[in-house]
Amino acid sequence: MAGRYCEVALPVPLRSTFTYAVPEALEESLQCGSRVVVPFGKRAMVGVAVGLSERRPAVEQVREVVAVLDPLPALVPALLELGRWMAGYYLAPAGEVFAAMLPPAADIRREREYSLTDAGRSRLAELQSLQNRSESQVTELALLQLLEVEGRLRPVHLRKLPGGEAAATRLVRRGCLDWQELARRRKARTQKVVAWNQPAASAPAEGPARKAHAVLTTVGPMPLRLLLNYAGISRAAAARLEKQGLLKSWEEPVAPEEEPFGAGLPAPANVLNAEQQRALDEVCAWLERGEFTVGLLHGITGSGKTEIYLRAVAACLARGRSALMLVPEIALTVWIARLFRAALGEQVAVLHSGLPEVERASEWWRVRRGNARVVVGTRSAVFAPLENVGLVIVDEEQEAAYKQEETPRYHGRDAAILRARLERAVALLGSATPSLETFYNARTGKYRLLQLECRVGNRPLAETQAIDLREEFQRTQRADPLSEKLRAEMAARLKEGTQTLLLLNRRGYSRFLLCRSCGAAVQCRNCSIALTYHKRRDRLVCHYCSYSQAVPKTCPKCQSQYIYFVGEGTEQIEERIRREFPSARVARLDRDTVRTKREYQKVLGAFAAGKLDVLVGTQMVAKGHDFQRVTLVGVISADLALALPDFRAAERTFQLLTQVAGRAGRGPLPGRVLVQTFYPEHYAIQCACRQDYEEFFEKELHFRRMMHYPPFTALANLVVRDSKLSNAIRWTRALERFFTTRAMAGIKVLGPASAPLARLKREYRFQFLLKSPRRKLLAEHLAASLDYCAKEKIPAHALLVDVDPVSLM
Repeated sequence: MAGRYCEVALPVPLRSTFTYAVPEALEESLQCGSRVVVPFGKRAMVGVAVGLSERRPAVEQVREVVAVLDPLPALVPALLELGRWMAGYYLAPAGEVFAAMLPPAADIRREREYSLTDAGRSRLAELQSLQNRSESQVTELALLQLLEVEGRLRPVHLRKLPGGEAAATRLVRRGCLDWQELARRRKARTQKVVAWNQPAASAPAEGPARKAHAVLTTVGPMPLRLLLNYAGISRAAAARLEKQGLLKSWEEPVAPEEEPFGAGLPAPANVLNAEQQRALDEVCAWLERGEFTVGLLHGITGSGKTEIYLRAVAACLARGRSALMLVPEIALTVWIARLFRAALGEQVAVLHSGLPEVERASEWWRVRRGNARVVVGTRSAVFAPLENVGLVIVDEEQEAAYKQEETPRYHGRDAAILRARLERAVALLGSATPSLETFYNARTGKYRLLQLECRVGNRPLAETQAIDLREEFQRTQRADPLSEKLRAEMAARLKEGTQTLLLLNRRGYSRFLLCRSCGAAVQCRNCSIALTYHKRRDRLVCHYCSYSQAVPKTCPKCQSQYIYFVGEGTEQIEERIRREFPSARVARLDRDTVRTKREYQKVLGAFAAGKLDVLVGTQMVAKGHDFQRVTLVGVISADLALALPDFRAAERTFQLLTQVAGRAGRGPLPGRVLVQTFYPEHYAIQCACRQDYEEFFEKELHFRRMMHYPPFTALANLVVRDSKLSNAIRWTRALERFFTTRAMAGIKVLGPASAPLARLKREYRFQFLLKSPRRKLLAEHLAASLDYCAKEKIPAHALLVDVDPVSLM
């Protein structure tokens, strides 16, 4: 067959693309970036066409593309270029990278198609020759005869034949039937949307027309069924108005209903202070130049960074370009999206993995068709199919949540910067506690630095005090999670009618269950970590693999009855506060209490409205929120992260404490922060109490320079894993031989060693940590190690490559 060929990236764990022939009928519709259906073995797979060529590959048989799913290519050119870079930089399979960029597959229907084999034709002749047939043989005969006539059958046809699906399964097992998988585009459910089709000022005198005019000119276009409800008119009356030319209508995909983001929220009308105005003017100047620029907006908590984001996006839209706003957590998209929609209207789309697939697909295609020019979302929103992007904002850029923990293991912040470069756009990174790498780049001139050194309204930072729990224990002889000082301050806040926010970055009731006799903790059967006790469920739970079990009566190891619970989590703190302050209105915010967007909104809405006195939570409460009546913030245990075997432990501790301290005193009333710690002399805690980022940066930078960690070196973590310990050890030794026999000038390899979590989700894990001051050299050695593993028949799924890791656990 003469014609064109296309390279297709498929979501399989292979670092290569696949070549398919393009049928003549599809040549016009297939473009780079299109979603295509192709055969892969017996399956039908959906991939992305990433290249077109006239050159036939050097193979005997080239299979054909079956279908092009969309009239419009799903991925814009900048996303194709971004995907190629990510596949190379993160050493990830190209198909899995592009699969992460595609819309949800809610619009794709998969099914099998059956056909007759030679063995099936022999079976048909055999059944036709039988005089007496059993019930199952009668069904098989009918099915085979139908296939002989039709050629191919789908499951929908088999269901019409009694026992047809079971008969097809039996015949496939005997080799009488063959099958292949098909993928088709589902027909989208649509709804009729109406809008006023006359000048808004020309209000009809009376009747249904006047009612429809009042609603549509106030709210804007809406589904017909909502207009009938709000305007109180009949469907027939609406049809007459459309016939008269007063209404216009069109079809739109149906999305799940929810309360509009902007409901009841006025558009922000804050006046910028001098610092904010200078920062905004600088960003607008970058936008005006239309050149790639990376800026760091470093502002203390409460300095008004969000207002600058909003006005910068408006300035970008005014220049005819689109904008992208990334936030670290799904929970924060609710607040940010409401602000943006209140100010910018329905041209704002929301994209994150917490949305139902149908809703996310609807939003995704709204962006791709150009109906939305602003996208707010989490890290995956960096792949939003916006065209002509002028501004990319990454709020709280230091957050570990921007790092993807599954393949492809990209960093959302770095992908956002590269996307801005590809689009010749402005990348604006914002944080009160920027990562060391980002602030170092700003200090050395690689990024532009914008600083906000005072709070909105010149409000003072909250007074922060460290409480030494060692002295507390010596004085009281009790290991109490709530110090006397914290309890007294909470009682004072309850008396004056203001609010308290308590942070403990550990969910559950107790950290683990310990045997006093043998000293063993109850471990997860899948991971090398102790199970956490959750009192409400009365279960021990693993926070890594979700395994759970009942609480044992005796020690599983020595059968002793002397077992007890150690440590505390947010569930226990909530219970303690309810017991000690019975009149207080208390709520808890963690992943156990809020699993949906609606639940999250309910808790935060109640706290913001003053219906709660105390809110206890994990890091979900620490950032992004603006509670005007919070005058006390308490940190239950500030040392939790410091004990982790990770070079970023001090940085994470400083960031979390600074962020949560910033929740206090944001309104007219002054705030106070109490930090409970067993290690008050640690520089991370001292600097956080003073909210002195510059001092912390200098101290931590010295440590990083001495130990050869980022930003002075590039880092990669290579993990070998398998469910069989013998396999994991054998493959680790093979990789060790590669690193010891290869010339590794300019590369330092630490390991192999057991990973801090030596067993995770039933897999044994060993790791190599690679350091190099030259990023390109590190990438070359990593690629060579993967090629060596492929040559040694080490399976791809046994290797985990994490470039620029944010956690070494």
